[in-house]
Amino acid sequence: MVGTAHALERTAARPRSTWWRRRGTRRALTFYAFISPWLIGFVALGAIPLLLALLMSFTNYDGLNLDYVRFVGADNYARAVNDPDTLHSMQRTLVFVGSTVTLGLVVQLGAALLLDAPVPGRGLFRTLFYLPYVVPVVAGAWIWKIFTDPNGGLLNALIGLVKPEFAMNWIVEQPTTVLVLFTVWALTGGGMVVFLAGLQGIPAELKEAAQIDGAGPVSVLRFITLPLLAPVILFQLVVSLIGAMQIIQQPLLLAPGLLGPGTLPPRDNYLYVVHAYHEIFVNQRFGYGAALLWILFLITLGLTLALVRSSRRWVHYEEAQ
Repeated sequence: MVGTAHALERTAARPRSTWWRRRGTRRALTFYAFISPWLIGFVALGAIPLLLALLMSFTNYDGLNLDYVRFVGADNYARAVNDPDTLHSMQRTLVFVGSTVTLGLVVQLGAALLLDAPVPGRGLFRTLFYLPYVVPVVAGAWIWKIFTDPNGGLLNALIGLVKPEFAMNWIVEQPTTVLVLFTVWALTGGGMVVFLAGLQGIPAELKEAAQIDGAGPVSVLRFITLPLLAPVILFQLVVSLIGAMQIIQQPLLLAPGLLGPGTLPPRDNYLYVVHAYHEIFVNQRFGYGAALLWILFLITLGLTLALVRSSRRWVHYEEAQ
């Protein structure tokens, strides 16, 4: 009797176990069906091109004739390390990244702090600050070309109020300054929104308690707002760093004259991705250009990992209770 009962229990359990396996299979198939558009796009437009670019970086491919393609090993990478143009463009890129990221974070956080205060017309000012972020980069570049024009530009006119007969061709004489200011102006709106979201997530009770204890606005900002906002600051640092390392449109659009094939920005704005673009599409050195871009990827990855690692000392996350 006991053996029969155990056999019946095992027989009754088998369909249930099979049903659960079938249910898990259905759930897995449903999951992959829902993510298949993204997965197919990532494989076709992301993973495969990256793999092909990596393979291309070890060849002399010129983008046209496959009959003369040959494997050159690490020659492209060795050439990049010893190329004066590559070294110059990387140095200018690091200067640009340091200036843009630092100034951009300060402006974005300052704008968020100002627009987080309960002032009349706050919604209107938020919209005005955000507008440059949605302006197309081509239109923004033409705005700044007109703004910094040596003949009749608004910037020279404003400076001329203090210093009469002032006339400077900013794009030629101060190209990096114009590029940095243009980039900060264009990206302030997006960063401001992120910082506003972070500020609104800080409990008001903490600020009120500090004010009751006699803390002023500077002390509240230093000891409460900034420490609690540290994860958002880290996020913006990483995003800004990665974006600034890849910049290409802005220096080309701000180059003097009309944009065309082979157009190069002033030497001070000859950034790394501009150099890679020139090598690939002007000099038709696709293999060498692919090697340059993979070097950029490794440098960007290294800087990002160093930044995230350093965040252990100054970023603190709220622990769930």
